[in-house]
Amino acid sequence: MHRQGVTATTLDQVVDTCGVSKSQLYHYFPDKEALVAEVIATQANRVLSAQKELLEQLHTMQELDKWRDALVSGLSERGYRCPIGSLANELAGRCDTARRTLAGAFGTWTGDMASTFARLQDSGELSSEVAAEDLALEVVAALQGGYLLAETMQDEQPFVLALDMALGWVKAHARADHQKRPDRPG
Repeated sequence: MHRQGVTATTLDQVVDTCGVSKSQLYHYFPDKEALVAEVIATQANRVLSAQKELLEQLHTMQELDKWRDALVSGLSERGYRCPIGSLANELAGRCDTARRTLAGAFGTWTGDMASTFARLQDSGELSSEVAAEDLALEVVAALQGGYLLAETMQDEQPFVLALDMALGWVKAHARADHQKRPDRPG
């Protein structure tokens, strides 16, 4: 489903790929909608767990670049796509249950990012004059646009540019006394 999309994936393909019988598949998933719900939950959990782990390691504005590098690393091998975003792109307008689940996943991702920005605000790294929640939503929105364009163009440049633009916006809100200046050491 990640490779070719939900609509293009038949239950016969799932049975063949997984090496199970149809009766075994239907024992766990009464219909394709139930299977899709599990795919969404699995993909969201995988992405959100990885993101949470990376974001929890960020304690300075400079460490945002490590998070950025982790997102860019291997982008082409992953098909230039976000597993959550590609499902949302395909399903949000067709299935309200899927849309709500995917919106919840984006909400969790945004919340985790907002917690990171709040931590940077508490430590004095990031100005408290900007709402951490707004900053987080701006970054997630830029990421998703970057993923979409990168997948469409089969090129990482749109993703890198969108991510760098978003992080540039975040860094523009760094506290002046915590920013590195080229004319000062450290």
